Amino acid sequence: MTMKSRDPQKPAPHLFGDPADLLLDRAERARRQWQDEMPELSGKLLPMVLIGRLNEAAQVMSRDYQVPAYADIGLKTGEFDVLATLVRSGPPYKLTPTELYRTTMMSSGGMTARLDRLEKAGFIERCPHPEDRRALSVCLTDKGLRLIKGKIPDYVETLHAAVDGLTKDEQSELSHLLEKLIRSAAEKKTP
Repeated sequence: MTMKSRDPQKPAPHLFGDPADLLLDRAERARRQWQDEMPELSGKLLPMVLIGRLNEAAQVMSRDYQVPAYADIGLKTGEFDVLATLVRSGPPYKLTPTELYRTTMMSSGGMTARLDRLEKAGFIERCPHPEDRRALSVCLTDKGLRLIKGKIPDYVETLHAAVDGLTKDEQSELSHLLEKLIRSAAEKKTP
């Protein structure tokens, strides 16, 4: 590997690049740095920028909007998702742990601990499964139902605030494109 020699007429580069570049988003700054360091990749960096922006957007939305909204409700992210999934499943607000895992927007890791905390708080209870005596269902209590139905309007307003930098048409287009990207990436992964 050969090192680039620096032009002695130019000042030493700033550790993070040109200070004017600091106004760029992180993904674009990274693209420019890679382009300078490895120009042979310059035409192949768009996916890096796209995925970088998706990751950063997810972090910002979670950190600045969703997590504080969950805290205002008195729940953690996974706990909110469990209760919201039970509510949106409709009456009788009951799912098996497997159904709950498959319909929540989270991984299976820690599901038992989440259910334990929610049960201790009185938001859910474990009920006998109607068709399998060996299995249990996760049942939403009246307290859990009141909590989510009472707080979901404020939560929806928080989500509106998170995306109000885009018009409704832009939100719809971005949502459609993300759905297409997720589906395409998932289909490529499956044999």
